[in-house]
Amino acid sequence: MESITILYASMTGNTEEIAEIIESYIEKQGIKVERFQIGFDGFEVEQLFETDGVLIGTYTDGDGDLPFEAEDLYDELEELDLTGIPFGLFGSCDSMYTFYGGAIDSFETLVKECGANIVVPTLKIELSPEIEDIKTCESFAATFIEKSQK
Repeated sequence: MESITILYASMTGNTEEIAEIIESYIEKQGIKVERFQIGFDGFEVEQLFETDGVLIGTYTDGDGDLPFEAEDLYDELEELDLTGIPFGLFGSCDSMYTFYGGAIDSFETLVKECGANIVVPTLKIELSPEIEDIKTCESFAATFIEKSQK
């Protein structure tokens, strides 16, 4: 595995912090990471075919909705054949809402329907990652790397 792309949407910085923890772990394994903030960092979906694996992170807006900045990416992914590409999904969630991490679940359903290979169980962190969540994020990244290479 040579490179992994991380795409994330973050409003309060919680999902961005999770993405940074994951990125740091992956880079320590000698793997190149390209991290893009969805809707802000000039990412083109064709770049998904130039990487060895994709991680998508998002927060959930309102009661289970996609963040507005992630809607275009979601629509673009619907048109793609992602067969065989290893994917993992993560994000910051708030248990105060009925649909805990609903946007993450929506992305997972979509990429599965497009043929992606979900190689690691979805990671949902309650709000801001705490000290004990760092190991969980690193374990998520380690499992993603291991399962993507099979």
